[in-house]
Amino acid sequence: MSTYAKCFDPSGTRFGIPTYPWRFAPDGYATRRQLREKGLRPGGQPVAAQVMRRHRGRKSGVQVAYLYRIDCAKPVRPMTSRKWGALALAMLARRTCPQCRFTYSYCIPTSLGMCVPCAYPEEQRAA
Repeated sequence: MSTYAKCFDPSGTRFGIPTYPWRFAPDGYATRRQLREKGLRPGGQPVAAQVMRRHRGRKSGVQVAYLYRIDCAKPVRPMTSRKWGALALAMLARRTCPQCRFTYSYCIPTSLGMCVPCAYPEEQRAA
């Protein structure tokens, strides 16, 4: 059985929803990213179908992308001034060190939880 045949289930009997091989989805369906490129969003609709392909790096052995109907998609909500302000404050918080309260031009590493000089003070003194 070929890979194409393993992933082809347009009736949805084997996987529960219609399944197509990668790059063989019928017209009228799109992934979230494809909808976003067109200025649309799923808008609460359920997953209509999926595309599937083999993937050796995954535990299940397959990679799946969910598809949504384009005709049921809604336009993306526009950004308001309040949303822009909230986004700016969130980014400011990501750039501010919680220990020394200095604001950097880059985001603080989440692995450290603080800026590099605060995380490694002895190395900064030696330099």
